[in-house]
Amino acid sequence: MNLDGLPWRQLLYRSVLAPSLLCASAMTASVPALAQQKTGPGITGDDSLTWHGITLYAVIDIGFQYDTHSAPFTPYRPAASGNIVRQNSAGSVSGLTPSNMGQSRVGLHGLEPLNDELSGVFQVETFFNPQSGEIADSLKSLSVNNGKSLSAQTVNVDGSSAGQAFQTAWVGLKSASFGTLTFGRQATLLLEGVIRYDPNYNASAFGLLGASNTYSGGGSQEYNRLDGTLKYVWEFDDLAHFGALYKFNGSSGSANTAWQADIGGSFAGVSVDAYYSKENSAITSTYLSAAQVSKLPALGYSIWNSLAATISDNTAYSLMASYKVDPLKFFAGYEYIKYSNPTIPLAAGFNDIGGYVLAFVTNTAYNNSKTVNVYWTGARYTVIPKLDLTAAYYGYHQNAYGTGKQAGCATSASSVCSGSFEAFSFDADYYFNKHFDAYLGAMYSGVHDGVASGYLHTTNINPTIGVRYKL
Repeated sequence: MNLDGLPWRQLLYRSVLAPSLLCASAMTASVPALAQQKTGPGITGDDSLTWHGITLYAVIDIGFQYDTHSAPFTPYRPAASGNIVRQNSAGSVSGLTPSNMGQSRVGLHGLEPLNDELSGVFQVETFFNPQSGEIADSLKSLSVNNGKSLSAQTVNVDGSSAGQAFQTAWVGLKSASFGTLTFGRQATLLLEGVIRYDPNYNASAFGLLGASNTYSGGGSQEYNRLDGTLKYVWEFDDLAHFGALYKFNGSSGSANTAWQADIGGSFAGVSVDAYYSKENSAITSTYLSAAQVSKLPALGYSIWNSLAATISDNTAYSLMASYKVDPLKFFAGYEYIKYSNPTIPLAAGFNDIGGYVLAFVTNTAYNNSKTVNVYWTGARYTVIPKLDLTAAYYGYHQNAYGTGKQAGCATSASSVCSGSFEAFSFDADYYFNKHFDAYLGAMYSGVHDGVASGYLHTTNINPTIGVRYKL
């Protein structure tokens, strides 16, 4: 279709969209472009679908994966597979897996200039699983395994996706001089940092940080995106930046609140950020045992939305860095996480995200504090402008935090013994154009000592190939 001899898209851009896109580019410049791998628009500029400052965007990522040791894939969890070795990894599995490289999503992102200084901003987006058509729901991946033995389970992993209509939903104000203030359900500062400084940009198929939200969640997989948050981000000429976030609980007291801070800067190809995170009465959910399922009728809970949970106060510190010297970019990161018994315990029957009920809770799992040291490094090599090769290493070590006969243990006899995890990955990503890329790669993962307690197998390799389309 042509209008006055010009293609309609070109006419639309010249007459209407150019001013709004200039504003949008100013806004997205304050957010690392790599962060768009997991949230927000994957395409900016004149290739985006933008009207009066409102951008409609979508990402569809799907591929084929083979796992040497995994449970059968789930239609509910955003990644479908476990990617790393997990406790219920029973045998070899293959099938279609979504969101291997970037989260499949659809959303709206807006910027409305109010005057020369202020703009209104908003974002809403939904995560979905293209292989099943399901809205992403990590907690459902847990609940459908209630009462099942490890060998009979499908992949189940806790997370911040719980079947919500919108995984992200925020609105706020952006000042040209004083930064951006937003309110709603938002990605945390720590998640944005992990996406930026992970060699694989938080890809779930090729790195520990993407395969598990624990580290971007400051110790809890449900906490890399948070309800009821106030978030402030300020930048100075792309040289320095500061961020702060607070999670309200909608009630009195500090239970189920959280706050984070970030300070960092970039110069001459070097970028460094330091993060602090504190979570009160944080939730780590899991499926119910057969014994717990048998008690549900008497408690008046349904098997379909009931879960068990461990409650803790989590403290995390992290330092992340990158260095770019074309055609190479190097990454490194370290995170320290401490788990303690909650100062304010949560009671059984607590309503978790997505309408799930914590029918059974444990508030005394950490009579001795558990500490986890997480570390990673890697490099990306741009062979040609359309081809990136990435090699990465990830690992963590936990202390022995048991009491009595388990104090100081260093075997696989109990999960409270000291132990470790490591993963190595290599992948290639070829960009046909701004909208379409294809990738392939594999990750090896293994667990040892206390981290391996109760595991059916202790290693996994997950060769993966797939494609991703960005609108």
